[in-house]
Amino acid sequence: MTDPGLEADRSRGTGIRPLIHTERAALAADLEDLSAAQWATPSLCAGLTVREVLAHLTAGASLDTVRWLAGVIRCRFDFDKQVAMRLAEQLGATPAETLERFRHIVPSDTKPPLPAVAMLGETIVHGEDIRRPLGIRHDRPIEVVTRVAEYYRGSDLVVVARGRIGGLALVADDGPFATGSGPLVSGPTLALVMAMTGRATYCDDLDGDGVELLRSRCGTA
Repeated sequence: MTDPGLEADRSRGTGIRPLIHTERAALAADLEDLSAAQWATPSLCAGLTVREVLAHLTAGASLDTVRWLAGVIRCRFDFDKQVAMRLAEQLGATPAETLERFRHIVPSDTKPPLPAVAMLGETIVHGEDIRRPLGIRHDRPIEVVTRVAEYYRGSDLVVVARGRIGGLALVADDGPFATGSGPLVSGPTLALVMAMTGRATYCDDLDGDGVELLRSRCGTA
C-alpha cells in the first residue's frame, strides 16, 4: 500500500522541480558574458568566489542520496569538508568549463536527501549570492519567492533560518509573506529570504525596529 504522505511529498516535488530548472536556466543566461575578473568576484558566501558558488550549485544537483551518503562517510561526517570536496569536483579547469558543467545540470532532478523546496531555496539564495556582487538583477514571480520564504521560516535544515528570526515579526511589502511576532522587519520578500539565511547585506533593503537585531544574527552563510 502506498504511503499517502510520501505521495504528497512527491507531488509537491513535481510542482517545484520546473521552478528549479527555470531558476538555473536564468542564472546560466546571466553569467554567459562574465569577464575573468567577474568570475573571481567574492560572492556573498564568505570565502567563495562567484565561480566557486556556481560549482557548488552544480555539485548539489549532481548528488543523489547514495553519493551524498558515500561522501559523508568518506569525509568522516565532516559536512563542510564534503561541500569543499564536491565543489572542487565540479569547478573545472576554466570559468567556461564551470559554466558548461552548470548548464548540464539545469534540467536535473537529482538531489541529496532534501525536500525539493530546499533545493529551490538553495538555487535562489546562491543565485543571489552570485548576482548581487555583480550588480545583476533578476526578477521572479512573487509566489515563487514566497514559497521559499514559507519553507525557511520553519526550517533550520541546511542553513539556520528559523532560529535566526526567532522573536521577530517579518512582513513582506510586496507579497503575502508574514511570520512571527516581536520587533518588525519589513521589506521585499527576497530580501527577507536572504536575511533569514544569513546574508547581512540584504538587511540594507529592510526596515523596522528589528532590522539591527536580525543583522546581528547574520554571519557566514
